[in-house]
Amino acid sequence: MTDLEGKVAIVTGAASGIGLAIAHDLARRGVRVTLSDIDAEAGHAAAATLTGARFQAADMAQSEEIERLVAETTEALGQVDILVNNAGIQHVAPITAFPEARWRQIIEIMLTAPFLLTRAVLPGMYARRWGRIVNIASVHALRASAFKSAYVAAKHGLLGLTRVTALEGAEHGVTCNAVCPSYVRTPLVEKQIADQARIHGIPESEVVEKIMVTEGAIRRLLEPEEVAQLVTYLCTNAACSITGSAQTIDCGWTAH
Repeated sequence: MTDLEGKVAIVTGAASGIGLAIAHDLARRGVRVTLSDIDAEAGHAAAATLTGARFQAADMAQSEEIERLVAETTEALGQVDILVNNAGIQHVAPITAFPEARWRQIIEIMLTAPFLLTRAVLPGMYARRWGRIVNIASVHALRASAFKSAYVAAKHGLLGLTRVTALEGAEHGVTCNAVCPSYVRTPLVEKQIADQARIHGIPESEVVEKIMVTEGAIRRLLEPEEVAQLVTYLCTNAACSITGSAQTIDCGWTAH
């Protein structure tokens, strides 16, 4: 995948989990990466381990920080060629008890921020007639689960944004795809275990087996590196005709 060498990427939510694995995989292909996250300490530590990488703290719920992320990446590394919208949070609660503030926060971070970032990088991609946008959309862009109304709504919306971006970008050499993993072994998933146990009335020790992997034909959690390698492939010239897609990496969840 040497065709990626020298490209510039922004990966959001990159201080840990899927985002960090994506940043690692892109960097080892010669991509110059800006890792962005709200966790500055972990983000700086992560970027220090990668060649040609930098970290920039940004809150995806703040539009001015999103604008600054793109502007400072361009100044430091060059025009953005690859955008990976990965940042996300979760809240598990029934609709009747779901706080409005948390709903709005999830939509801002997981749907509005990808739109704003996409809008910011597209003009440069169009001018160079090359660009790759990959949205980490989750199997919950295709399926729903109870007690995750905001997350599921945001991911369904992100898949819609992916498809519109693909249609508009095609004539300019820009592709946009969604990657839809099932549960991945990340801090975000680990933080859900207590909430899932409480909501479903089961011990925390049973959450992975009875809730998280029960829908898959392959009954295990994904590893972040598996998702990262798919993302990297979608950024290569080998994948130049793949656009507007929902790439499932879900252990067979959606085969039902």
